[in-house]
Amino acid sequence: MMFVFTVFLVCTELLAIAIFPLATSSSDVAYPSGYGDDFGTCGKDVDLVPLRREVYDNGRIFDITHKLTPETPVGDSSEGIGQFLSLSLSMKNGSLYNFSLMTLLVHSGTHVDAPGHVFDHYFDAGFDIDSLDLEVLNGVALLVDVPRDKNITAEVMKSLNIPKGVRRVLFRTLNTDRRLMWKKEFDTSYVGFMKDGAQWLVDNTDIKLVGIDYLSVAAFDDLLPSHHVFLKDREIILVEGLKLDDIYSGIYTVHCLPLRLLGAEGSPIRCILIK
Repeated sequence: MMFVFTVFLVCTELLAIAIFPLATSSSDVAYPSGYGDDFGTCGKDVDLVPLRREVYDNGRIFDITHKLTPETPVGDSSEGIGQFLSLSLSMKNGSLYNFSLMTLLVHSGTHVDAPGHVFDHYFDAGFDIDSLDLEVLNGVALLVDVPRDKNITAEVMKSLNIPKGVRRVLFRTLNTDRRLMWKKEFDTSYVGFMKDGAQWLVDNTDIKLVGIDYLSVAAFDDLLPSHHVFLKDREIILVEGLKLDDIYSGIYTVHCLPLRLLGAEGSPIRCILIK
C-alpha cells in the first residue's frame, strides 16, 4: 500500500509526524467525511455530529432496518417500546467508560420469527433463533408491491405472478404508504397475509423467506392461523417490520442477520439490500 507522510502543527506548538494511508474514497474509512469532524479549535471537536444514512455506496446498498427508538411500535402497546436503553456505567458519573444496558422485547422493530413463536413443542425442542438457516436469510431476493386495497389473500398471491425458483420475497404493502412503523401506537388495520394467502404461498411457490413491512406478516384477523401455516413445517423464515420506502421493486441481494439468542423465539435483526 502506498503511504503519504504528512508533517503538521497542532495548536501551533506541537510538531508531529503522522502516517496516513492514501485514500480517495469515503468507503476506505469507518467514519467518512460528513460526520462533522472539525478539530479547528486546538484539537477540540466542534459540531461533532454523526451522519446517519439509509443508502450507502452511491445508492447500491439500502438499509431496510427500522431504527429502534422509544416510540417504535410493538405488540398491542399504544406507547411504543418505551425506554429500552440505559447506562449502567457512565463516564459522567466517574466511570472509566460508558456501558449501556438494553431491555427489549425480542419482537421489537425489524425482527425475525422462529418456529417456537407459535408452536410450543418447537419452542421446547429448541427451534430457536440460533437454529435458523443463514443461507435462507442471505441471498437473492425479490421486492414486490402488493395491491394496496386488500390483505394478501390467495387471489392476491396468484396475481403477483412470482416465478418458480424465487426463494426470498419482500412484500411492500399499504403499511409503507401509511408509515405505520413510524407510529408508536400499534395499528390493527395493517396489511398482512390471510390464511388462504399463506397457504397458497406454501403450496404454489418455492419461497422460503417472507418479509413484510409491519410488525406481523399475518393480518390481524388471521394472526395465528397464518403464522401456523408459515411455520408448521419449519421451512419458512418470517422477517417482519422491514423499511421498504423509496426502493424500486425488483431483484436484490438481501442480507439479514439476527442475534444468536439461544432459546429465543424472536430476535431484532439488521437487514440490508444490495442492488
